Amino acid sequence: MGLFSKDIQTMDDLFVHTLQDIYYAENKIAQSLPDMISKASNPELKQGLQSHLQETKGHVQRLEKVFQMLNMQASAVDCPAIDGILEEADDVSSEVEDKAVLDAAIVASGQAVEHYEITRYGSLIAWANEMGRKDVADLLSTTLAEEKAADQKLTMVAEQRVNRRAQSARA
Repeated sequence: MGLFSKDIQTMDDLFVHTLQDIYYAENKIAQSLPDMISKASNPELKQGLQSHLQETKGHVQRLEKVFQMLNMQASAVDCPAIDGILEEADDVSSEVEDKAVLDAAIVASGQAVEHYEITRYGSLIAWANEMGRKDVADLLSTTLAEEKAADQKLTMVAEQRVNRRAQSARA
């Protein structure tokens, strides 16, 4: 089912589709983070990614709870957007030899992932509120706050350490 599929007729349909989309995305991210962690050389970046991996597993559990609150079985739909972001991250990281530059690429890839998640959770929260599901919106808001914090941490690591080190690695 595509985003503008004829199967999406109502706001409820759109909400469920987007919920399934982010459920797929969170699971894919949880699968991809260990590879990013293993490639990172900056200890603070490595630690931040490791911490976010644990958060991401919590995001999956929270989404499963949302499905439960909606009396639905948790399920996913393919998310070409996150697949593309993760594929690009893998392509770039496999091409970069310098560890300092690789760390900068990992930060940028991580932020692309976070920004995608932030847009999805923001929409889901707005829709849940509109549908009178404050309970669902509140649960999703916890995850949104964690995604925004992860993005801010990546910015801080990049600006304080990683980018400077990558720039000084120039030949």
